[in-house]
Amino acid sequence: MVQGIFDDLNPATRPLWKYPDTGEWDADRNTDEFVAAMAEWRRHGLLAFTVNIQGGSPTGYGNKGWINPGFYKDGKLRDDYFKRLGRILTKADDLGMVVILGLFYFGQDEQLDSEQAVIHAVSGTIDWLFQKGFRNVIIEINNECNIKSYDHDILKPERVHELIELVKNKKDPKSGQRFYVSTSYGGGHIPHPNVVGPADFILLHGNGVSDPNRITEMVKLTRRVESYHPMPILFNEDDHYDFDKPVNNMINAFRARASWGFFDFRKRGETLVTGDSTFREGYQSVPVDWGIGSQRKKEFFELLARISGRKR
Repeated sequence: MVQGIFDDLNPATRPLWKYPDTGEWDADRNTDEFVAAMAEWRRHGLLAFTVNIQGGSPTGYGNKGWINPGFYKDGKLRDDYFKRLGRILTKADDLGMVVILGLFYFGQDEQLDSEQAVIHAVSGTIDWLFQKGFRNVIIEINNECNIKSYDHDILKPERVHELIELVKNKKDPKSGQRFYVSTSYGGGHIPHPNVVGPADFILLHGNGVSDPNRITEMVKLTRRVESYHPMPILFNEDDHYDFDKPVNNMINAFRARASWGFFDFRKRGETLVTGDSTFREGYQSVPVDWGIGSQRKKEFFELLARISGRKR
């Protein structure tokens, strides 16, 4: 659900995301419809979802000119983005849901001018969460830190642990509490010891992992990393489905005692017709139908509801 606060500040690409019923893109409408759909996700047993301040690829994969920064070039928070984020965090809290809040996305981190701006953005985001009193949040520094498209070295595998430590060392001045924090790697990748050691939880990705047995193996291998200590393991992105089959990536993650996240994106040529409007298939593909309208979404939520005991 990374596109919950998505916007595009590039006039040349903004029309790509226009709503079919209005002919215009509307970032506030996107967030409003997201918030309106959340209760139905929760009724099916969904406990958490990922939102990224810099979103993800609005076409599922790839970056081609759109500008979705979330921050100003010096790392200062953009008020419009954080107001939309606040609406989502508030509703999630009301529903008893956790938000896995990603801060940076490859293809957008270059919108910040410098490494110091990245540090400023991290600190500012955590301070904002403290000031607003949100506690139903865990932090993902950046999506897939080992993707070569990142511009700033501090967001790359060799140094991203510095930002993990930064978040861990920031305490709420009132309560003394802090936020749990980690980062994620690309599909099939086992995290490095310099991240596993300071992390509060591990984020794995199942993209490119077509054999469910590999999902089980990834969990086992992660627990064998030299700096591993007992903590939750989450697949917060996987573009493999097969929800109607007795063995799939989702079920094998659960069998390995790991959480699993549904990466739903539009494949080439796929569309979803809802009423008089045509939306792109997939929760990541903008403009988004945030409901449970497609067959793939229905199959995911039906399996989730059965596993969680919400439907029998």
